[in-house]
Amino acid sequence: MKTVKKGDRVKVEYVGTLEDGTIFDSSDRHETPLEFTVGAGELIKGFDDAVVGMKKDEEKEVKIEPKDAYGEHNPEFVKEMPREYFPEDREIKPGMVFLINLQDGRQIPVRVSKVSDDTVTIDLNPPLAGKTLFFKIKVVEIAEKTTE
Repeated sequence: MKTVKKGDRVKVEYVGTLEDGTIFDSSDRHETPLEFTVGAGELIKGFDDAVVGMKKDEEKEVKIEPKDAYGEHNPEFVKEMPREYFPEDREIKPGMVFLINLQDGRQIPVRVSKVSDDTVTIDLNPPLAGKTLFFKIKVVEIAEKTTE
Protein backbone atom coordinates (compact mmCIF):
# COMPACT_ATOMS: atom_id res chain seq x y z
CA MET A 1 0.00 0.00 0.00
CA LYS A 2 1.23 3.47 -0.93
CA THR A 3 2.63 5.71 1.81
CA VAL A 4 2.86 9.49 1.89
CA LYS A 5 6.17 10.95 0.79
CA LYS A 6 7.48 14.47 0.25
CA GLY A 7 6.06 15.99 -2.92
CA ASP A 8 2.75 14.07 -2.71
CA ARG A 9 -0.47 16.06 -2.69
CA VAL A 10 -2.58 14.82 0.23
CA LYS A 11 -5.96 15.45 1.82
CA VAL A 12 -6.26 14.99 5.56
CA GLU A 13 -8.94 15.31 8.20
CA TYR A 14 -7.60 16.69 11.47
CA VAL A 15 -8.39 18.09 14.88
CA GLY A 16 -5.89 20.41 16.56
CA THR A 17 -5.96 20.84 20.34
CA LEU A 18 -3.95 22.62 23.01
CA GLU A 19 -2.52 20.90 26.11
CA ASP A 20 -5.74 21.60 28.04
CA GLY A 21 -7.83 19.88 25.33
CA THR A 22 -9.22 23.10 23.80
CA ILE A 23 -9.82 22.63 20.06
CA PHE A 24 -8.20 25.50 18.14
CA ASP A 25 -8.83 24.18 14.61
CA SER A 26 -10.25 21.21 12.72
CA SER A 27 -11.11 20.18 9.18
CA ASP A 28 -14.76 19.93 10.32
CA ARG A 29 -14.78 23.71 10.86
CA HIS A 30 -13.77 24.19 7.23
CA GLU A 31 -16.24 21.51 6.03
CA THR A 32 -13.58 19.96 3.81
CA PRO A 33 -10.37 18.01 4.29
CA LEU A 34 -7.13 20.00 4.33
CA GLU A 35 -5.25 19.62 1.04
CA PHE A 36 -1.53 20.38 0.74
CA THR A 37 1.73 19.31 -0.88
CA VAL A 38 3.89 17.43 1.63
CA GLY A 39 7.24 19.09 2.26
CA ALA A 40 6.38 22.28 0.35
CA GLY A 41 6.32 24.43 3.50
CA GLU A 42 2.59 25.17 3.22
CA LEU A 43 1.99 24.05 6.82
CA ILE A 44 3.89 24.08 10.08
CA LYS A 45 6.90 21.75 9.98
CA GLY A 46 5.63 19.34 12.65
CA PHE A 47 2.34 18.71 10.82
CA ASP A 48 4.11 18.36 7.46
CA ASP A 49 6.59 15.85 8.92
CA ALA A 50 3.84 13.89 10.73
CA VAL A 51 2.07 12.75 7.56
CA VAL A 52 5.20 11.35 5.89
CA GLY A 53 4.97 7.55 5.92
CA MET A 54 1.23 7.44 6.62
CA LYS A 55 -1.12 5.33 4.46
CA LYS A 56 -4.57 6.22 3.13
CA ASP A 57 -7.21 5.90 5.90
CA GLU A 58 -4.47 5.69 8.57
CA GLU A 59 -5.03 7.76 11.71
CA LYS A 60 -2.32 9.17 13.93
CA GLU A 61 -2.00 11.41 17.01
CA VAL A 62 1.02 13.70 17.21
CA LYS A 63 2.45 16.17 19.69
CA ILE A 64 4.20 19.16 18.09
CA GLU A 65 6.57 21.28 20.16
CA PRO A 66 6.61 25.07 19.58
CA LYS A 67 9.87 24.92 17.57
CA ASP A 68 8.12 22.77 14.94
CA ALA A 69 4.86 24.76 15.13
CA TYR A 70 4.67 28.56 15.44
CA GLY A 71 7.92 29.08 17.36
CA GLU A 72 8.50 30.29 20.88
CA HIS A 73 6.72 33.39 22.17
CA ASN A 74 9.13 36.28 21.53
CA PRO A 75 8.90 39.12 24.09
CA GLU A 76 10.49 41.48 21.51
CA PHE A 77 7.27 41.20 19.51
CA VAL A 78 5.25 42.76 22.34
CA LYS A 79 5.08 46.54 21.83
CA GLU A 80 3.48 49.45 23.61
CA MET A 81 1.80 51.97 21.31
CA PRO A 82 0.11 55.32 21.94
CA ARG A 83 -3.66 54.96 22.40
CA GLU A 84 -4.23 57.54 19.63
CA TYR A 85 -3.12 54.97 17.02
CA PHE A 86 -6.37 53.09 17.64
CA PRO A 87 -9.94 54.10 16.74
CA GLU A 88 -11.23 56.69 19.20
CA ASP A 89 -14.83 55.54 18.85
CA ARG A 90 -14.13 51.94 19.95
CA GLU A 91 -13.48 50.50 23.37
CA ILE A 92 -10.15 48.68 23.17
CA LYS A 93 -9.92 45.48 25.26
CA PRO A 94 -7.30 42.76 25.75
CA GLY A 95 -7.83 39.91 23.27
CA MET A 96 -9.06 42.16 20.45
CA VAL A 97 -7.33 41.75 17.08
CA PHE A 98 -6.55 44.64 14.73
CA LEU A 99 -4.95 44.76 11.31
CA ILE A 100 -1.90 47.01 11.21
CA ASN A 101 -0.65 48.45 7.91
CA LEU A 102 3.04 47.88 7.22
CA GLN A 103 5.15 50.30 5.19
CA ASP A 104 5.20 47.87 2.23
CA GLY A 105 1.39 47.88 2.08
CA ARG A 106 0.85 44.48 3.72
CA GLN A 107 -1.44 44.12 6.71
CA ILE A 108 -0.71 41.93 9.71
CA PRO A 109 -2.98 40.98 12.60
CA VAL A 110 -1.96 42.14 16.07
CA ARG A 111 -3.53 41.10 19.35
CA VAL A 112 -4.15 43.57 22.16
CA SER A 113 -2.63 42.25 25.39
CA LYS A 114 -3.01 45.26 27.73
CA VAL A 115 -4.75 48.65 27.71
CA SER A 116 -4.11 51.75 29.81
CA ASP A 117 -5.40 55.33 29.47
CA ASP A 118 -2.47 56.37 27.29
CA THR A 119 -1.13 53.17 25.74
CA VAL A 120 -2.17 49.91 24.13
CA THR A 121 0.18 46.92 24.38
CA ILE A 122 0.07 44.74 21.27
CA ASP A 123 1.48 41.28 20.67
CA LEU A 124 2.80 40.57 17.16
CA ASN A 125 3.49 36.90 17.95
CA PRO A 126 1.29 34.34 16.18
CA PRO A 127 -1.57 33.41 18.57
CA LEU A 128 -0.22 29.85 18.91
CA ALA A 129 3.43 30.87 19.45
CA GLY A 130 4.98 29.14 22.46
CA LYS A 131 2.28 26.49 22.59
CA THR A 132 2.62 22.72 22.26
CA LEU A 133 0.03 21.51 19.76
CA PHE A 134 -1.68 18.14 19.52
CA PHE A 135 -3.21 16.83 16.31
CA LYS A 136 -5.34 13.84 15.37
CA ILE A 137 -4.67 13.31 11.67
CA LYS A 138 -6.33 10.97 9.18
CA VAL A 139 -5.08 10.70 5.59
CA VAL A 140 -8.07 10.53 3.25
CA GLU A 141 -6.33 10.86 -0.12
CA ILE A 142 -2.80 10.60 -1.54
CA ALA A 143 -1.97 11.87 -5.04
CA GLU A 144 1.47 11.27 -6.54
CA LYS A 145 3.56 14.29 -7.36
CA THR A 146 2.94 15.26 -10.96
CA THR A 147 5.84 16.01 -13.26
CA GLU A 148 5.28 18.69 -15.84
